[in-house]
Amino acid sequence: MVIDTGNGMNKFFTKVYLWMFVGLLISGGVAYYTAVTPSMWFFVAKYYGLILITELIVVILFSFLRKKVSPVMAVILFILYSGISGLTLSSIFLVYELDSIGMVFLSSALMFGLLAVYGYVTKQDLSSLGKILIFALLAIVIMSLINLFIGSSTFGIVVSIISVVVFLGLTAWDMQTLKAMYNYYASDEKELNKAAIYGALDLYLDFINIFLNLLNLFGKSKD
Repeated sequence: MVIDTGNGMNKFFTKVYLWMFVGLLISGGVAYYTAVTPSMWFFVAKYYGLILITELIVVILFSFLRKKVSPVMAVILFILYSGISGLTLSSIFLVYELDSIGMVFLSSALMFGLLAVYGYVTKQDLSSLGKILIFALLAIVIMSLINLFIGSSTFGIVVSIISVVVFLGLTAWDMQTLKAMYNYYASDEKELNKAAIYGALDLYLDFINIFLNLLNLFGKSKD
């Protein structure tokens, strides 16, 4: 393991955030195009369940193959996931006002950025916090499933608030984990390139979940 906090690490995180930006750009573009194109939206509405299952399969496959795939395949899977995610995200442009989406997006970016910086600069070991957050994430999934049957708006708000807190915490934890990953693979360019893609996916998921839950809490619905 090589400890390097200089230019090498800066280049690594530049790649991470570049790929994250590419993922968000693809998802946002696909989502908006789908929302304003009737034929695309009818397709998504008709096959929404299948699209959602495909999205889950891709991200699970992506995660399980972390040590086996090449950097090129990692890029392909990341782009594929971003595009499929854009299809499932398209509904937000039909449900919420565009200016409301923009404001919540900016708020999410600010909150995400602050916790990302904290995770990068803090000297505190966040590994124990990460374990707690993973269990909290599982609890959120269970509560969300329960609320599908209950249909309680109040319970949904509580889940969204908890989700925002958990994913902000995961943002800081993921950043610290990425620093450790860079130090471990500092002399292996191939593994660093792959780590940048996987890091981008982790941060992409953190940001998207912060954004969606804040949108659920503060987004202005269309009349």
